Amino acid sequence: MLSPTERKRAGFPLLSSHAAEMKKYVEVYSLFVDKGYSKELCEAYADAFIDNVKKPTDFDLIQIASLYDRIYDNKTAYFYLEKLIDKKLGGAEKFSYCTGMLTTISKIGNWRDAEEFRTINIGFLQKYCGKATLKEQAKLYIALALTDCAAKNYTQALKLLKFGYKPQGKNDFMLLEIFITVVYIFAKADDIEGLEGALDNAMGCLSIFKDFDFSWQEEYYRKRIKDASQGIL
Repeated sequence: MLSPTERKRAGFPLLSSHAAEMKKYVEVYSLFVDKGYSKELCEAYADAFIDNVKKPTDFDLIQIASLYDRIYDNKTAYFYLEKLIDKKLGGAEKFSYCTGMLTTISKIGNWRDAEEFRTINIGFLQKYCGKATLKEQAKLYIALALTDCAAKNYTQALKLLKFGYKPQGKNDFMLLEIFITVVYIFAKADDIEGLEGALDNAMGCLSIFKDFDFSWQEEYYRKRIKDASQGIL
């Protein structure tokens, strides 16, 4: 979840009453700080910015879907992303929507829909990646790998994750997300030997992280790695 400061920097508009909306955002964000990703956080966010709002922002729909994705509720994540299907999105918002939709559909297991969505949007995604940050590129490669994984193209999925990502400073959670995705793919492929190596890499990556931003963060990622090894992402 973006911090209030990051949300301002990202340039996403809040609703018209800026101060009041930012106050609500800070209150919801405090739940994230204290407890991390949870159903309580998702419901509080939806209540504050979506369910009781006439016209939720595109950003809020994308972020609520991301929050539900973090608690493995892919169907609810899709419910919110689906509200953006007919919207004329562009730039970073369209990129986040496309990667979110690819990820969500793939995790649900609708690989044909995921492949069709990829075909329709791959031109935009490739063009956007020409100027994207390395972490944004990683987000796309993870989404594309999950699409191939859903279609049981495990070798191709793993190849996509070997695109040359380089760590970006200490505690690079995107690097850890790549390792976790590799664990998940080996688990879905029932490749026991590959899974053991992937688990070692993921746990090794986590072990070098120091000074976590939130008290719940280390245990959260330990659980993510364990869940991925059981085919849950």
